[in-house]
Amino acid sequence: MTTNISMLAVDLSKGSFQVCAVGSDGTVLYNRALSRARFSALLADQPACIVAMEACATSHHWGRVAQKNGHEVRIVPAVYVKPFVKRQKNDRADAEAIAEAASRPAMRFVAVKSAETQGRAVAFRTHQCLVRQRTQLINALRGHLAEFGVVAPKGPANLKVLEEALADETGDLPAAVRAMGAIYLDQIARLTDVIERLGDELEAASRTDADLQRLCTIPGIGPVTAGAVAAFAPELDTFDSGRNFAAWLGLVPRQRSTGGKARLGSVSKMGQTDIRRLLIVGAMSVIRWVVRKGGSANRWLANLVARKPKMVAAVALANKMARTIWAVTTKQENYRMA
Repeated sequence: MTTNISMLAVDLSKGSFQVCAVGSDGTVLYNRALSRARFSALLADQPACIVAMEACATSHHWGRVAQKNGHEVRIVPAVYVKPFVKRQKNDRADAEAIAEAASRPAMRFVAVKSAETQGRAVAFRTHQCLVRQRTQLINALRGHLAEFGVVAPKGPANLKVLEEALADETGDLPAAVRAMGAIYLDQIARLTDVIERLGDELEAASRTDADLQRLCTIPGIGPVTAGAVAAFAPELDTFDSGRNFAAWLGLVPRQRSTGGKARLGSVSKMGQTDIRRLLIVGAMSVIRWVVRKGGSANRWLANLVARKPKMVAAVALANKMARTIWAVTTKQENYRMA
């Protein structure tokens, strides 16, 4: 333990942690590897200081541990640490780069998430993981049966076509194919039961949580998207504006501007993937409804759909939805169409 340490920059890992201790004048006091137990003991024994680490899978856990021991936690996004790595990449260089990045006055940090917030994220990602597994099984079964002339459209809604083909004993399907098909259908049914149960839990939470109810008043946002915002987004008050929140999601154009000339490209996709994808899916559902009805009470949206391709309009609408999420959350008001 050293009392004149002002910052501990940590390159996290599963069992070995590279710790770079920095003094108040910016000099490196030591840079050594510690085991998991010794690192935990260091956080408990060290007087209050800044604990800096790179945003990664375990950073929020160790951030909470450091906060419990009275330290100030600074979690730096990995993309902001990389420019400070000197020459070769190794654990010592990474720890020094984290210390350098965390000491920058204009650096942006990731807020430490609570265990409850991360629990929401686990529930959401489990639901999405099971949906992907079910889709994989359905597509595999479709591919197998297509070899025997049984063709069904995509999606769980068309699974009945495959079920009827497997149940038809007068067909040309071999017995082995029917047996394997029964295994597929059994696994798909089990996954569907769990997916529906998790979906019901998300919907029940949206009915009892005032913040989630408020988000669900926005067109194109349902319980799953609202739950994703609650699970993955930091406190929206930390963003100065709705545009900053949209930029955090990666829904703003990538810039290659210089010399006073603005050159804008496609969306940056540099932000939170889960929320961005769900917002675009929700925006596309709104646009399909507008096209089906032949217009919308929202003049901006009606003109956008009339002028732009559907996907371009969906991304623009998703950007506006993100700014609306920031507005209704920070103002604590339900959505009202202007």
